[in-house]
Amino acid sequence: MNIILAKSAGFCFGVKRAVDTVYQEIETREKIYTLGPIIHNEEVVSDLEARGVVVVNSVDELKNQPQGTVIIRAHGVEMGVCESIRELGYKVIDATCPFVLKIHRLVERYSKEGYRIVIVGNEDHPEVKGIKSWSADPKTAVIASKEDAERYVKDSITANGVFDGEKVCIVSQTTFNYNKFQELVEILKKTGYDIIVLNTICNATEERQTEAAEISARVEAMIVVGGRNSSNTQKLFEICKKECKNTYYIQTVKDVDLTCFESIDNVGITAGASTPNKIIEEVQKYVRNEL
Repeated sequence: MNIILAKSAGFCFGVKRAVDTVYQEIETREKIYTLGPIIHNEEVVSDLEARGVVVVNSVDELKNQPQGTVIIRAHGVEMGVCESIRELGYKVIDATCPFVLKIHRLVERYSKEGYRIVIVGNEDHPEVKGIKSWSADPKTAVIASKEDAERYVKDSITANGVFDGEKVCIVSQTTFNYNKFQELVEILKKTGYDIIVLNTICNATEERQTEAAEISARVEAMIVVGGRNSSNTQKLFEICKKECKNTYYIQTVKDVDLTCFESIDNVGITAGASTPNKIIEEVQKYVRNEL
């Protein structure tokens, strides 16, 4: 069995920084909270909970809780959330990924300069919700599909059958599929607007997606490791599935079904940005030893 492990698999800079922050704060022996799961990986979240870390899903949940430290995850939060937490008497450690913070600043700046804001990403994702909150544009749009983009173009036509000629700034969720982003931008350009396109997909995401596509195109089966709720892992799975029909999405080594790999000589393995190296290594070792 020949196994090709993606060099880019596993924690990205922002996720590692956030997770390390939580483990460091545990050592202070203060009460530690994270606003939402620190990452979309059940194994890591379970380990932190076993060490006393409490996950709260809203500021309201902090009311009447013992005082302590609240850590903001890499996805970031909506404008004003950190201030609201501090007003309740908690210490706040902001572990928002610097790449996400950059998008907050860009959206705030361009929206105040009169640009209409378009965010390419998943509207329900916490990162996108946070980005959207920094826009001063009441018409801020979130686009995730070709249909969304075409609807935006259609809605931009005035009653006179022409485009209203507004300025538009396009940004992206950091983990969005790069090729899909480019495709949606081309559709949006049909509006004829004065458009500024800011490719805010982080370099680690582009590298991970490109490598995943290259590996899956030359193997007989592909394994994508990551949490079920991980947006970037889901996108990796879609990319790999397009290149290799025998692509399998797993969370841990327990999910590996060896019968799927019988009579297969070449297997590729990649993992999302929220997958610990320990889990990746366990999957690689199991596949190598059992097949």
